[in-house]
Amino acid sequence: MRKIIKNPMSLAGLIIISIIGVLAIFAGYLSPFDPNYININAILLSPDGTHWMGTDALGRDVFSRMLHGAQISLLVGIVAVGISTIIGIILGSVAGYYRGIADTIIMRLVDVMLSIPSFFLILAVIAFLTPSIWNIMIVIGLTSWMGVTRLVRAEFLSLKERDFVLAAQTLGASDFRIILTHLLPNSLGPIIVSTVLGVASAVLVESGLSFLGLGVQAPTASWGNILTDGKEYIQFAWWLSLFPGLAILITVLGYNLLGEGLRDNFDQNT
Repeated sequence: MRKIIKNPMSLAGLIIISIIGVLAIFAGYLSPFDPNYININAILLSPDGTHWMGTDALGRDVFSRMLHGAQISLLVGIVAVGISTIIGIILGSVAGYYRGIADTIIMRLVDVMLSIPSFFLILAVIAFLTPSIWNIMIVIGLTSWMGVTRLVRAEFLSLKERDFVLAAQTLGASDFRIILTHLLPNSLGPIIVSTVLGVASAVLVESGLSFLGLGVQAPTASWGNILTDGKEYIQFAWWLSLFPGLAILITVLGYNLLGEGLRDNFDQNT
């Protein structure tokens, strides 16, 4: 933590993520209005002292919807990356430790998955499912594990020949124990960096799906569907596109800054 604070890049990212996280957690207390409350007397009002970010075409308060949208976007990002990281660690560990036929099968599967553009793969899967927040999290997680798998495999290949691993094998430690207590802890640095950067990518994917109408469905607020609502009124209701766009930009920037800062710190320790 001291190294993160001393690194301006990672510190800036941590501050941004912390602020957005606090806003998302306490959205229910900070929202001045019900995010789904329709007020026909306040349709497309520009930002003022009452509606800080204006209102949309149904008279709903954009600031309140932005706060609740932060909950959805961050939840999707964190859960989806959690799923992909777990899958990647398991497959990467098996491929890197056992090599042989297991390594060949897993890496060929990785090559096949990487040959398909991930966003179009997600669109194809979502097209056969009912759009919902849980389906989106699962699909993003199940289609984004390849990078973690390759990373873990490379780390295991490097660490497997180290003296401490050979000593554990000589003492009769099981493969599971060697992987869990020796190899995996020494691979956590790159995995953490990949996970942090992956959250930013997942937030972008969720926003893109919601913008296309295949993600979080109305009336639930997400930054992507707020952008969708705003595209029809962009010429005279600029706030409907500006604020969710800035929220996505700042969130992705925060995770990228933190990830790059952590990468610098781990590289210095290597």
